Amino acid sequence: MRCRALLLVLVLLLQGCTPDREGATNEMTAGGLMGESAAAGFARATEPRRFAFPTDHGPHPDYQTEWWYLTGNLEDDQGARFGFQVTFFRFALTPDNSEAASPWRTRDAWMAHFAITDAEGGIHHKAERFSRGAVGLAGARAKPFAVWLDDWRLAADPDSPDTWHLEAQAEGFGLRLALSSGKPPVLQGDAGLSRKSAEPGNASYYYSLTRLAAAGEVRLGQRHVAAEGSAWMDREWSTSALSREQAGWDWFALQLQDGHELMFYRLRLRDGETDPHSAGTLVGPDATVIRLDADDVELTPLSYWSAPDGRRYPVEWRMRLPARELSWQIRPVLDDQEMALSVRYWEGAVDVLGENGTPIGVGYIELAGYD
Repeated sequence: MRCRALLLVLVLLLQGCTPDREGATNEMTAGGLMGESAAAGFARATEPRRFAFPTDHGPHPDYQTEWWYLTGNLEDDQGARFGFQVTFFRFALTPDNSEAASPWRTRDAWMAHFAITDAEGGIHHKAERFSRGAVGLAGARAKPFAVWLDDWRLAADPDSPDTWHLEAQAEGFGLRLALSSGKPPVLQGDAGLSRKSAEPGNASYYYSLTRLAAAGEVRLGQRHVAAEGSAWMDREWSTSALSREQAGWDWFALQLQDGHELMFYRLRLRDGETDPHSAGTLVGPDATVIRLDADDVELTPLSYWSAPDGRRYPVEWRMRLPARELSWQIRPVLDDQEMALSVRYWEGAVDVLGENGTPIGVGYIELAGYD
């Protein structure tokens, strides 16, 4: 469940416009960019499908949107903590996927976001890039797997396809990691069909890699730091939108020291209540998957952080799974991990605390629609 408001920026990019950094989300809502007329001609996620890997790591051009979302937590040999986010978005303006007459013409626009949280330095670094999907500037392929925008890239190792290499370099910070999965893909929702509302087609095909071993290098200025830890990848493709009653979402991806992982997204209605289509999964150390519905998870905000423009984000939480007698405190590594880019949302590294504040895991949360 991700920031669909980002799609407006991609449209403006192809139209040669400059997006309004403060108003992009509201413009998309007012214009109904992702309404039925905009989606006409694209495939829809309406029923479960058979997934095939590694093919499904690659692109799905029949659908209007898709994304590859990587987050993770790293430490150096002194225990210094870093969070990271690297995300790639594809958005098609037309369902026509025929070969373009000119190599510079394209149906797809691409955007990528990159962030590093330097916990010790108390700084959240962030950057974004845009490109047309033409002449190799941005794109994705299944075999060998790769997705890229300029030199920001996630790709399978040609000599070891089960190992992926992630690299992104921006002004003042950078990241280079090798990633390998310790568990098979987790199909979210109904065998990978993740329904977001009761409206037909308001769904995505969604899977997660919930436990990726990560090792490599973090760059802060001229300082290069060897670091390792764990990462998470969310992968979705769809042609859909939130319903008119839904205002945003709170997404949690947690990796516990005992080998469990949890993903849960809370869809928020405009009246502040939880949409019944909120959902998630609890993954066991043996890769057993338990589906979580809206009533299975209780979320209570514990503290808030206010951005300079007045947006107020609930950055610390109490999460309870009453039927399993589980209760965790989820605390941000830094309060200010806002992605204040063309579209604003909060996404950052967190610690998971158990009884008496004992650290029991790490994770990432995303808070969207707090306009």
